Amino acid sequence: MSLRRIATTPFSDQKPGTSGLRKKVTVFQQPHYVENFVQAIFDMLGEKRQGATLVVGGDGRFLNREVVQATLKIAAASGFARVLVGQGGLLSTPAASNMIRISGAIGGVVLSASHNPGGPDGDFGIKFNAANGGPAPEEITGAIFRRASAITEYAMMEVPDLDLDRLGEQRLGDCVVAVVDPVADYTTMMRKLVDFDAIAKLFAGGFRMQFDAMSAITGPYAHAILEGALGAAPGTVRNGTPLPDFGGHHPDPNPVHAAELMAAMMGADAPEFGAASDGDGDRNMIVAPGLFVTPSDSLAILAAHAHRAPGYARGLAGVARSMPTSRAVDRVAKALGIECYETPTGWKFFGNLLDSGRITLCGEESAGTGSDHVREKDGLWAVLLWLNILAATGQRADAIVRDHWARFGRDYYTRHDYEEVDASAAQGLMTALRAKLGTLPGQSFAGLTVSACDDFAYTDPVDGSVTEQQGVRILFAEDARAVFRLSGTGTVGATLRVYLERFEPDAARHALDTQQVLEPVVAAAREIAEIVRHTGREAPSVVT
Repeated sequence: MSLRRIATTPFSDQKPGTSGLRKKVTVFQQPHYVENFVQAIFDMLGEKRQGATLVVGGDGRFLNREVVQATLKIAAASGFARVLVGQGGLLSTPAASNMIRISGAIGGVVLSASHNPGGPDGDFGIKFNAANGGPAPEEITGAIFRRASAITEYAMMEVPDLDLDRLGEQRLGDCVVAVVDPVADYTTMMRKLVDFDAIAKLFAGGFRMQFDAMSAITGPYAHAILEGALGAAPGTVRNGTPLPDFGGHHPDPNPVHAAELMAAMMGADAPEFGAASDGDGDRNMIVAPGLFVTPSDSLAILAAHAHRAPGYARGLAGVARSMPTSRAVDRVAKALGIECYETPTGWKFFGNLLDSGRITLCGEESAGTGSDHVREKDGLWAVLLWLNILAATGQRADAIVRDHWARFGRDYYTRHDYEEVDASAAQGLMTALRAKLGTLPGQSFAGLTVSACDDFAYTDPVDGSVTEQQGVRILFAEDARAVFRLSGTGTVGATLRVYLERFEPDAARHALDTQQVLEPVVAAAREIAEIVRHTGREAPSVVT
């Protein structure tokens, strides 16, 4: 067993985004590409890595095992004393966050491209999570990029690949590599947060559920907890085996990509509850019988009912939502008399609020919900909290949603995605939109009058840092809103996301078709941003 130093040259494209470094698999397959970036992460840590503990794992997508092996060998050569790696190289993102926190690790290397497609022609990703278990803040990702841009060599232990399927400890020189059960610690944490006995009684009484793991990482967790610990009927979990290409699924839990689940939940013999999770287990979709629950509504409902679960019985310190998320949770926070924070998109912006104890629950419209139990969004946790609420209230999920609207009003909400738009065209649209903000107030479009607009900027209430240009907001006098931003999670071109909402306080109008209600807001947004002229697209790629 020896240490080998390999000369290398930098790659110019290794700048992490909001969720780490995401590229096509073929990009990561270039010689030295993975090794350069992983070494840059460890170099960024400096001497602090000597004798430290590291967590490593990923969502099982194509290339996962190979990158885990390389990461372990570089970690051993970089002075880490102990590395915890999930069996088979697997760890869901929330489970990795938990493991970092409970083990006292300096951080973790999490391998995932989240909800992006997998397989040889799909996407791959590497991100570093800090010691609090959350995604690295910008000062750390910036330091990683600077190091990757100047790297001249990396070091690896020259050893055969480790057996990632055998639980227990193995040695790489002076480093102990512990292959651990990826599900056990996560299950222990869930038992502290939700009432397993109450949920088990629910299933024992004949409660039916469908959970679509989308052939991704949440499958083993859902099998162990839903069908194992809680006693849900066999077959409750569908697509429960993680596959390198996610079985051909696009592992994004929304009505478009979880079409089979949606069909089952909209059918005549629908189960009492439906849910899905994404590629790395941090996102969720909730479906009531005959009713899709928007992520924005789900966050608001969880906030209103969280006290029913033992982990939140003392109440909530506060809540937070990303700016594009609908204002439904704001109304719950006001009723509870707690603070509601509006942050940029990106889970790292919730980290300071969670660490400082200012909030307990948080969420974003792109199917991400979480709490202070980890520093990532957590798909299966959200599903379990919903089940706890159903068990505690004895109500059907659709009744809970409609009761919520009757109490707080309904925020009709949709997102239109224009995927793989030419990057320069997308930037041109945003630049032109920002340039006209000063002229929009008072103008009318599609029967709606602009009351205010801005380019959202966020001042962190904990550290005072300022983050600018986080999306353009157009507010209409008719209690409606349109938000425009470019997504940072894709790997080809740019994705223009347009978020549209309108508040309806009248319960008699809560059963209308969402797209019909929002048609004027959609028309106004298209006209204001001149979407067709800039992108050449007559319609969005995906509507959720």
